[in-house]
Amino acid sequence: MIELKSAGEIDAMRAAGRVVAGVHAAVRERAAVGVTLKQLDEVARTVIEEAGAGASFLGYHPSFGAMPYPGVICTSVNGVMLHGLPSPYRLRDGDLISVDCGAIIDGWHADGTVSFAVGQPREEDLKLIQVAEETLAAGIEAAQPGGRMGDIGHAMSTVGRGAGYGMQNDFGGHGIGRAMHESPFVPNEATRGRGLRLRPGLVIAIEPSLMAGGGDDYYMADDGWSVCSGDDSRSVHVEHTVAITADGPVILTLP
Repeated sequence: MIELKSAGEIDAMRAAGRVVAGVHAAVRERAAVGVTLKQLDEVARTVIEEAGAGASFLGYHPSFGAMPYPGVICTSVNGVMLHGLPSPYRLRDGDLISVDCGAIIDGWHADGTVSFAVGQPREEDLKLIQVAEETLAAGIEAAQPGGRMGDIGHAMSTVGRGAGYGMQNDFGGHGIGRAMHESPFVPNEATRGRGLRLRPGLVIAIEPSLMAGGGDDYYMADDGWSVCSGDDSRSVHVEHTVAITADGPVILTLP
């Protein structure tokens, strides 16, 4: 069942979204050569706790996960595209990292991801991040009331694939609200003019991921959570929680 949110409920989700944005800012500031992914997870825990929020990811156990998720953020480095565990790995100069965070306040969730380079960035990584952000922006712009779900995926794949990057459609976006993952599924690639009609009150997480190698294949790492590009090429993931309103899309995961 797809649940449409009221204006008040969207405002409640915006509060959770501000916590997500706060986590992203704090983790980006702390991330440096020699810092472990576990330390970044502790930074995120502190931000969430001090905001009086809960961590949407902690203990989450979907069917594809080998165990309940042990952290409050996903920290995906270099060839890890999605769901990287906050491990003892120490960041190195030039690493590319995606930080995915979910927060809950008063029963309402928000979910978002940022990608950035640590230390001295590679030019090709900066381009990958830029295109990923442009891909996400195109998907958000296409999330117009009266449109179709396929419009979002078509807009994103036009940008991402147009730049020569690989994409996958098995892990895409999703509805969000009282549960972190709700219907409907939000594809990263789809046919324009097809799919669910977009109505005011629908709140979705839009989250493209791009693989620098240009292929679409991926595999699950031995840790049972990390989703890696099939050729181990560098990957990025970006995401916002977006409300569809009568006036157009509104991003809920901004400061």
